[in-house]
Amino acid sequence: GMTSYSWTRGRQTMARLIAALWLLVASGDCFAPSSPSRWSRRVPLAASSSVDFEKFQGLGNDFILVDNRGSPEPVMTPEQAAAMCDRNFGVGGDGVIFAMDSDTLDWKMRIYNSDGSEPEMCGNGIRCMAKYIAKLDGVAEGTYRIETGAGEIVPVIRGDGLVRVDMGFPILEGPKVPTTLEPTKDGTTVVNAPLEVAGQEWEVTCVSMGNPHAIVFVDDLEALDLETVGPIFETHPAFPAKVNTEFVQVMSPTHLKMKVWERGAGPTLACGTGACALTVAAILAGKTAERTCVVSLPGGDLEIEWREADGRIFMTGPAAPVFAGAYAM
Repeated sequence: GMTSYSWTRGRQTMARLIAALWLLVASGDCFAPSSPSRWSRRVPLAASSSVDFEKFQGLGNDFILVDNRGSPEPVMTPEQAAAMCDRNFGVGGDGVIFAMDSDTLDWKMRIYNSDGSEPEMCGNGIRCMAKYIAKLDGVAEGTYRIETGAGEIVPVIRGDGLVRVDMGFPILEGPKVPTTLEPTKDGTTVVNAPLEVAGQEWEVTCVSMGNPHAIVFVDDLEALDLETVGPIFETHPAFPAKVNTEFVQVMSPTHLKMKVWERGAGPTLACGTGACALTVAAILAGKTAERTCVVSLPGGDLEIEWREADGRIFMTGPAAPVFAGAYAM
């Protein structure tokens, strides 16, 4: 009896050991090198199975930030980024921003929208990226020169925590926005041009901040059916690269209120480049003569200045961390 019992216990112990060894082999842990070596290139499982990220938001426009240094391309595909942005099955966000090495400036920004498309730049996203790289650098304030698809952008994190961004110059020539609408001002600029959308005629002003914007001034934002007209504007043939559309109500000469339908993301709580573009449009269209305006977006306020001295645009607003984690690819 005793011999039989010991034999049975021994078999059970051996079975458990074999099972444990099998789990180690299957997980790859027993092959994980303690220091970088040729094995780290041959066993990429641990490196590629998850991506560390931190989520930030600027006025509710939320982005997933990834430290992409050391790789010349984003560490995930547009399809993977779109899945990561899913608010039910992923992390949730309006886009994934990759903080990358730059050959010429401090950093480089690449971004995939929640539908997997890649915009040139994102105004709220650049403020979030500035806060993220400051955190990576272990500093609270700083100035960064960032390479984007829209050129060099320079965010400055101020002592009060707000981020002031030199957004460069607006592009006003219609074909460069791009739009096929006929210029209505100075032979090149599209200001209050008529455009039929959803059976209604609208007046559209076109501005590029390195990405295309159509600005429409309305009497009552609350009466606007954004979900219906937004996607029709976005894909209208008059905009060969599609377009971000801002609907704007002038509250006062220094206060503009807007709703946005973003190209590749739909309705969002904020759009930084859109706030810049609509301030320029308001001045061009004679809606205000003020060069500094507060723009109220669904997620909060931005201060926009179109500096008269040199024509540069500055955007000032918040950005804050939400949470960090590791995303299973």
